[in-house]
Amino acid sequence: MHHFIDRRPNPAGKSLGNRQRFLRRARHHIKDIVDKSVRERSVSGRNSRELAQGERVTIPVKGIKEPRLVHSNQGGMRQRVFPGNKEFVVGDSFPRPKSGQGGGGKKASEDGEGEDGFSFSLTREEYLEMLFEGLELPDLVKKNLIETKTISYRRAGITTAGTPSNLNLLRTMRNSLGRRIALQRPSLSKFNALKARIEELEALEAPCDDEFAELEELRQQLGRLERKRKVVGFIDPVDLRFDTHLPEIVLNSKAVVFCLMDVSGSMQEREKDLAKRFFILLNLFLERCYEHTEIVFVCHTQHAREVDEDTFFYSRETGGTVVSSALTEMLKIIKDRYPTDEWNIYGAQASDGENFGNDSEKCQQLLQHQLLPLCQYYAYVEILSESDEVLMNDPEQGADLWQACLRVKKRWPSFEMQRVCSPADIYPVFRALFAPRTAAAVAP
Repeated sequence: MHHFIDRRPNPAGKSLGNRQRFLRRARHHIKDIVDKSVRERSVSGRNSRELAQGERVTIPVKGIKEPRLVHSNQGGMRQRVFPGNKEFVVGDSFPRPKSGQGGGGKKASEDGEGEDGFSFSLTREEYLEMLFEGLELPDLVKKNLIETKTISYRRAGITTAGTPSNLNLLRTMRNSLGRRIALQRPSLSKFNALKARIEELEALEAPCDDEFAELEELRQQLGRLERKRKVVGFIDPVDLRFDTHLPEIVLNSKAVVFCLMDVSGSMQEREKDLAKRFFILLNLFLERCYEHTEIVFVCHTQHAREVDEDTFFYSRETGGTVVSSALTEMLKIIKDRYPTDEWNIYGAQASDGENFGNDSEKCQQLLQHQLLPLCQYYAYVEILSESDEVLMNDPEQGADLWQACLRVKKRWPSFEMQRVCSPADIYPVFRALFAPRTAAAVAP
């Protein structure tokens, strides 16, 4: 049986069919490794890039081998040559070893897995595709499409006319070679061999009649070859092939995602680290899956303000805690810059659940009556301290802010809330928040 292995390197920006088929076959193994890796990575990478530089994964060999036809080691008459020993001589017989008890090698492991894993590297695009597979911004609808049309270009095959920058060198040289073979263009080696023979004959001091006749014949042949090489050029305009691209109109849904994070004194480094992990995943998800999405970062203590990405992830602010200030700032930005008839609006908030006085009641009113009627979806993530880990299994218990959010959730299906207590909780919660859904916001 013949085995063909494609060892060509992957072209820039593409993946060969063999690699894609392998990724599809081993997808469930690779997905488990990617899910595990994202829980263990740090958040120190600038602008979230450390989390998205690809990943080297090792998966079990079992289940990824290609099927093969092999000779059975059971039954049949066989002749083998064994090394000499002191116990047996020619003509002796000895019992056949039972299946799985053949000689040589080390003992198998208890679970039967005795082979090394198979290691390979995922590209950044493949890593993010596995990471965010099946996720989406819930209830994303098209608004004001006339103003969000964009022109993109897709490949449309090969053409005989185009600009030099789009020249397809491979197809051009293939056509050139076929034309030269069909028209029998003299090769350069034949041309040089003929010239060398002529120079050899011309160097003779007293050529005989046969040599003189050969020289005249070779000169005529050389003349014919030169004329034919000029007529049948190496590359002719008829050989040229160009890549072509056709424009197409793409209708885009404009979306804006508000990231609200509590940076008050009650949020210690541990809580801030968990919140940043969640927002880094969200940032990568939007960058990978949505081309026309804006992100607005809002930090709040007792006061809220819009900040840039670096300030959001790396500033060290502190102060009191008034969560409603962030909601008020979000509402102000929406009214100033994002008309609801043109934009899909989303909110993602992370806090430790601590709030000042009766401000949680104000948060409930802002969410129910002002923000959620404008939003397609709103996600709230509460960062629990290590001493409150028991609350992970009791969603009905919590501080005032959590109880206010529970009341909001009962009236608005477009509002979702989750808790995290450790880095391992971030990715499962993220997938739970952004799994596909069809429920739309229901007005109270």
